[in-house]
Amino acid sequence: MSYLPGTASLIEEIDKKLLVVLRDGRTLIGFLRSIDQFANLVLHRTIERIHVGKKYGDIPRGIFVVRGENVVLLGEIDLENENTLPLEEVSIDEILEMQREEQLVKQEEEERKKKAMLERGLQPHSELHDDMF
Repeated sequence: MSYLPGTASLIEEIDKKLLVVLRDGRTLIGFLRSIDQFANLVLHRTIERIHVGKKYGDIPRGIFVVRGENVVLLGEIDLENENTLPLEEVSIDEILEMQREEQLVKQEEEERKKKAMLERGLQPHSELHDDMF
């Protein structure tokens, strides 16, 4: 088996079911249909999977074009063990509500940390922007 450099190595993954983690934290699962020299991907029958704790929900997205620079992680799904996850599947509405609640808790925690730092005379760190990466 010969080694293909760079994005050419993805040719072997065409028509396989892949999990793709994006830079913004989203997780996509779909069949890889096309790639180019910039690692731009075309996923078919794509779902967006949202995890909250030990629960997850899938949102159907159809055909999805992903710009290569947004891919953090890409891996093949093991079709034999795909349905043996130690996770509980819930409805889309339920997982979206759980995600909103989780984000509110994180936001409140950040506000508490910021307030505590200001009370101690420290300047809270500024948020990093995507264009800095």
